[in-house]
Amino acid sequence: MESLRKKRLGDILLDGNIINSDQLYEGLVRQKEKGCRLGVALVELGYTTELAIAAALSSQLGYDMINLTEVELDEQIVNLVQDKILKKYNAIPIEVPLDSPNTLRVAMSDPMDMAAIDDISIITNLNVEPVVATPTDITMVLDRFFGQDELKNQLDEYTSSRDELAAEEEDMYSEDINNSPIVQLVKTMIEQAVRQRTSDIHIEPMEKQVRIRYRIDGALYEKAVYSTKVLPALVARIKIIGGMDIAEKRKPQDGRITQVVDRQEFDIRVSVLPTVYGEKIVMRLTSKSALSRAKKDLGFSEQELKVFDHIISNPHGIILVTGPTGSGKSTTLYTALSELNTEDVNIITVEDPVEANIDGINQVQTNVKAELTFASALRSILRQDPDIIMIGEIRDGETAQIAVQASITGHLVVSTLHTNSAASTVTRLADMGIEPYLIADATVGVVAQRLVRRLCPTCKIEYTPDLDECDLLGIDPMNPVKIYKPGKCKMCDNTGYKGRIGVYEIMEVSHDLKMVIAKGGNADDIKEQALKDGMSTLRMSATRYVLEGITSVTEMRKVSFDS
Repeated sequence: MESLRKKRLGDILLDGNIINSDQLYEGLVRQKEKGCRLGVALVELGYTTELAIAAALSSQLGYDMINLTEVELDEQIVNLVQDKILKKYNAIPIEVPLDSPNTLRVAMSDPMDMAAIDDISIITNLNVEPVVATPTDITMVLDRFFGQDELKNQLDEYTSSRDELAAEEEDMYSEDINNSPIVQLVKTMIEQAVRQRTSDIHIEPMEKQVRIRYRIDGALYEKAVYSTKVLPALVARIKIIGGMDIAEKRKPQDGRITQVVDRQEFDIRVSVLPTVYGEKIVMRLTSKSALSRAKKDLGFSEQELKVFDHIISNPHGIILVTGPTGSGKSTTLYTALSELNTEDVNIITVEDPVEANIDGINQVQTNVKAELTFASALRSILRQDPDIIMIGEIRDGETAQIAVQASITGHLVVSTLHTNSAASTVTRLADMGIEPYLIADATVGVVAQRLVRRLCPTCKIEYTPDLDECDLLGIDPMNPVKIYKPGKCKMCDNTGYKGRIGVYEIMEVSHDLKMVIAKGGNADDIKEQALKDGMSTLRMSATRYVLEGITSVTEMRKVSFDS
């Protein structure tokens, strides 16, 4: 084993056919240029993945491999070693086996790092047994255990190095904006938010404190409380990196930040709003790669996937994706566009804002000041010989009218609307002044969607549903199945949920449905015909997830509210 430990990572990856010699050479060159580890260089070059490297190390060195995202760790075991040491070596203690109390199993991204093994062994006075894990998983777990302490230390460093300002000088923070601790504080805040799957960071000034909340899987959680003295420098730093005016404090402002976290680029939309106690900031985090996913990862059932594929294969017509803010509409749209994005089609989008850049697609950003609205952009787009047009949102009758005309004249138009169900989307277009016969002619499919939280696989609790739940799920109370409810564990921050999945109501516009729409049928008539055609409602889809143990009845009730 000692000789295997001395084997170099490059040789291990070559022996495992993970990379070839040319790729190894380029990786070594990049490693030297950037001063990083070889594995990091190879992943950045796209020649392999962290998981492939971990699997090769496990196979060649004979160490176990662990998925840290599925294991609940004991806080006492993790705290056997200082966080600074663990972050230095990208390692984390995971257990002391009952049958070997003098051994400490440590998850490591580099199990050949003898310096790390020796240091941890000396600190704990235990024999270290390496276990292989990916660097990203280790970083996320370290962040979960030590992230709040890191933020607190940076805040203490900032406040201790900052001179007490007189009340009248509190707004004069020009020297604070480049203060290193505050720069590091903002950077760490964003990094921790990303690693905790946060979609929005809320920085909220109160009378006596500043509250930091993260929206994770659709719910807000308080993560930190700061002194109000830190607010001016915090706001100034975010305004600077967001390209906003730091001197303007009376008007709302919008900005944009790009930050790389764990080798993944994130686009951060910033909104600043003046409130009674200061400027409130909301930062919306979007991974540029996460918006465009494989269709199978969206949560469609096999039948729903067939219908979705059939809808987007139409050469012309309107496809509408509907749901409230934060229901995953943009992800569904970008996934559909990526599927349609081939060399022989011209795709043009008009968005507010452009959320992710996709190679091969022409994307237009609206600009109200320059009078570039959805409607005016659409008129110009139609003169650009498009095959497929994506409209970020149909907000008014003029945009709806142009979209319908475009679809009837041979273009495929995909867009979003804010409605509660697939059937009410059709009536919303009618409310915008579109004639029912034109809606019937133009519309080829409507996808209504929501996001429900996934139960944490580590701590979810099995139980037998009561009579009300059996009635809600449509199952026999005399012969009920087992379902699950949320538990509490460190892996999900004691929320019981981890991640979200899409719930869909896909309405393909059949010939019979076109007849109902053309006659001016209301939402109930349209829904009745769609159900006859085989449509599954949002409630049906959510029920399937409950019975499969993916989500809880509580989450399903949220979807059932307007189904």
